[in-house]
Amino acid sequence: MPVPGESAFLPPAEFVKSPAALEKSYTGEEARLYTRWLATHHYENFHVVSFLLPQRLHQDFYNVYAYCRWADDLGDEIGDRAESLRLLDWWRGELDAMYAGRAAHPVFVALAGTVRQYAIPREPFDRLIDAFIQDQTVGRYRDWEDLFGYCRNSANPVGRLVLYLCGYSDSARQRLSDATCTALQLANFWQDVTVDWRKDRVYMPLAVLKRHGCPVEDLGARRFTPAFRDAMRECVSKARDLFLEGLPLVGMVDRRLALDLDLFSRGGLRVLQKIEARGYDVLSARPAISKTERLGLLLAALARSAFARSA
Repeated sequence: MPVPGESAFLPPAEFVKSPAALEKSYTGEEARLYTRWLATHHYENFHVVSFLLPQRLHQDFYNVYAYCRWADDLGDEIGDRAESLRLLDWWRGELDAMYAGRAAHPVFVALAGTVRQYAIPREPFDRLIDAFIQDQTVGRYRDWEDLFGYCRNSANPVGRLVLYLCGYSDSARQRLSDATCTALQLANFWQDVTVDWRKDRVYMPLAVLKRHGCPVEDLGARRFTPAFRDAMRECVSKARDLFLEGLPLVGMVDRRLALDLDLFSRGGLRVLQKIEARGYDVLSARPAISKTERLGLLLAALARSAFARSA
């Protein structure tokens, strides 16, 4: 198999259309090269493996990321809902095969070693597929509990997978991770209200919109009103509470993972501050963190880590 960057490496939407790619037998080394390429070259460099993480974990993070990326793309990049549902069902079958010791797809050939080494159960992988299926079939959420149920499948499994890779499997850390991951998911939703509308998805709970007198159609029309402002204020407050609930996890993991967790949490909180600074108007423009602000968050996280060690 060619080195990363050559044309024989295909992203998921192209891979599933290639009989040669689907029928090929992949060695462990070929599979690991593929997941590394996918994690560092697909769309943009997502920096999936932070420089703060130990080198020994990089390949395992590539493998887990590749699984998530494939499931996400099968849901959102195929362009046909029925075909996406068929492919997600096929992807679950490939997950079954891996746990039965019959991995064939390169992502699962690579991931199998990671799963064995860290004793990762099937559930978080399975829940992610459930979330991407739900994206194809559900576009509105009644209330907070309804939305949190989606986040339990779409966001929380990712945090738990990271904990498994770093050697943590206890329920206390998982609970705090769930709070952080749900908060990150919500912050992303509040950034992307208009983007999600174009996909016929509304993640602001309908009960919240109704409570504040905001018609759901205002989101699509980008009609910023006092009612929308009040609804978004409640949404931002809910996300902030979850970030603060999950922050103690930073002090319960090793220093390198703690820095990453601190950066993610502070970055999410910064997004919420950006939304507040705009008067909760996320309809006219997407609030985003600049590269300079990201650098500031990193330096602040490093300073907090240094102070904690000194203390």
